[in-house]
Amino acid sequence: MRLEPELWEALLEVCQREARDVHALIRDVDAARHLGGRTSAVRVFLLEYFRAAATESGHATAGHGPHVTRRAA
Repeated sequence: MRLEPELWEALLEVCQREARDVHALIRDVDAARHLGGRTSAVRVFLLEYFRAAATESGHATAGHGPHVTRRAA
């Protein structure tokens, strides 16, 4: 399975948070997928996991949102 390094980091973070083995988590995600391949299912799982964890207070703490002045890159 090919994932970008950032997605591997996110997957490992989820495993740590949930006290799960990465292989078991991937098997569960793969078994529950609806469309697409395993890699796509893992990407969607990660998006949904972090989306469900996102809150307005979390965004404010992280400095996200329209009220934040963005610095030029």
